[in-house]
Amino acid sequence: MAGRARKTDQPLFGAPDADAATDTAPPAQRSALSTQHSPSTPLAARMRPRTLDEFVGQERVLGPGRLLRRAVEADQVPSLILWGPPGSGKTTLAQVIARTTHARFFGVSAVTAGVADLRKAIEEARALRRAGQRSILFVDEIHRFNKGQQDAVLHAVEQGDVVLIGATTENPSFEVNNALLSRCRVVRLEALDEAELGQIVDRALADAERGLGALRVTLEPAARAQLLAAAGGDARVALNALELAALSAEPDARGTRHLTAALVAEALQRRALRYDRAGDEHYDVISAFIKSLRGSDPDAAVYWLARMIEAGEDPLFIVRRMVILAAEDVGLADPQALVVATACQQAVHFVGLPEGYLPMTECALYLALAPKSNSALTAYGAAREDVQRTLDQPVPLHLRNAPTGLMRTMGYGKGYRYAHDYAGNVVEQQHLPDRLAGRRYYTPGDNPRERQLVDRLAAARRPAPDAGGPRAAAARDTSEEG
Repeated sequence: MAGRARKTDQPLFGAPDADAATDTAPPAQRSALSTQHSPSTPLAARMRPRTLDEFVGQERVLGPGRLLRRAVEADQVPSLILWGPPGSGKTTLAQVIARTTHARFFGVSAVTAGVADLRKAIEEARALRRAGQRSILFVDEIHRFNKGQQDAVLHAVEQGDVVLIGATTENPSFEVNNALLSRCRVVRLEALDEAELGQIVDRALADAERGLGALRVTLEPAARAQLLAAAGGDARVALNALELAALSAEPDARGTRHLTAALVAEALQRRALRYDRAGDEHYDVISAFIKSLRGSDPDAAVYWLARMIEAGEDPLFIVRRMVILAAEDVGLADPQALVVATACQQAVHFVGLPEGYLPMTECALYLALAPKSNSALTAYGAAREDVQRTLDQPVPLHLRNAPTGLMRTMGYGKGYRYAHDYAGNVVEQQHLPDRLAGRRYYTPGDNPRERQLVDRLAAARRPAPDAGGPRAAAARDTSEEG
């Protein structure tokens, strides 16, 4: 768990009110915590855990002795941003926290709610606080709120009128404004692995009250494996497909519904690919994709790209890897590659899937076909090694900024040669610390474009003519930085 929270020696909330109930809340707000479900309620909603002990997965943040679990059990929950992929339990965790701490739960969706809805919930929460009742304001998809909407809850969070729990699938560093983020703790939730999904599916099959136990459903081993693999770590996907398959299966003479692999595949509405986003397959496929790009094999690159997209991989994860490769493996051999990769990131973020596969494919083909150079990687690696070895080397006096008379009398900036005062706008002078003078970090790659840079590099390293040309450095105001 990461993030920043206010430090205080006082409890974040008053004493817990064990008799707090939700029966006076508006129906839209209290329904999320109701344990009663109509027959039409989806299986995923009916099977939501009601306690921390029922919650499956996220042991890193909710396991015994973990900070968040201790905070919930001690009734000292700070405002939280729950960041994780779909189906990882963000909404469920918020409801479990509210139920465990006996807090009133106000749930809104950033897709439909506006500032007026937030203010109404906050006013009700303030009234409840005066009566000794704590409130949790849950904002689903908080990344969809604009700055004004996020600011609308800032004062209430700061004053303790509500405990904010925001849920997002997007990086909160980019999607939540800094003022609000600094008052919350960020909790990273991970996609569920197949073992955890298996527990959830098995519980749904056995539970006669909320699950499918009354339907007498049996799930063939092959069908179970297919369901867990295709769910991609998303409990909601697994339960929705399981329910659809169970309801469409014809009972046999004994009233048992047998779910086969074919039936589960039909319920998933797509061919299941063997792909575990948290296991070896995830890393093996992305590794094959990157190595195909680096190896200039456009056909293999598109194949591995399709494997990941069709299996449900996060498209922005794939794009991030292409942005890195554009700088690491294409680099100065074709600087346009980085422009294409970052444009791909923007396009995918804007249009999403399924259409996002088009800019992703275009980018992958461009990177595979581009000339390659890792000179940026090797140059930085060599420089970093010297930085770590020599630590804080002093900046040469002639390169230092001299904004004051005292600094100029001490020699700051003295003798600096302004490149634009010399022919070709290049000048030979020492730019590295004295101890590292003469070191070479950049070696041009063996490709047409970088070979063109060799001549300019050689010119830059030739001894310069004496200073004092028509644009002499004396004519320049040396008090300016740089």
